[in-house]
Amino acid sequence: MADIALSIARYALGILVGAMIFFPSVVAPIVFPTLGEAQSSQFLRRMFPRYYIFMIVASAVAAIALLLAGRYVFAGVAMVIALSTLWVRQILVPKINAHRDAEFAGDAEAGKRFERGHKLSVQINMAQLLATIVVMVLIA
Repeated sequence: MADIALSIARYALGILVGAMIFFPSVVAPIVFPTLGEAQSSQFLRRMFPRYYIFMIVASAVAAIALLLAGRYVFAGVAMVIALSTLWVRQILVPKINAHRDAEFAGDAEAGKRFERGHKLSVQINMAQLLATIVVMVLIA
């Protein structure tokens, strides 16, 4: 049973890493040049919640599988990724979106808050990616 659980964890983490690399390296760079600012914002506001749900599910599956495999520390790391992604999706992103809307309405200070929030979301995502890769390497 532990071997099967570990295999499931490896697949879930591999899929998670793939998505985390694909989105910022393939999707994001083509959105603004292709769609323009208004349509890009609409697209990303619909895409990000799905991206985060995918991350939450994949990391939670990995956490459960690692728990079943007896890899408790790694299960904890995967669960932190799931919970931090939930926080980003439910708390941080709505604030970022509100700041962006206020910026477009003419509030220059909101633009600075948007930039800080966006930067924080990128830093969290990069830390999650790094943690996922470390776990993958250590359970290989």
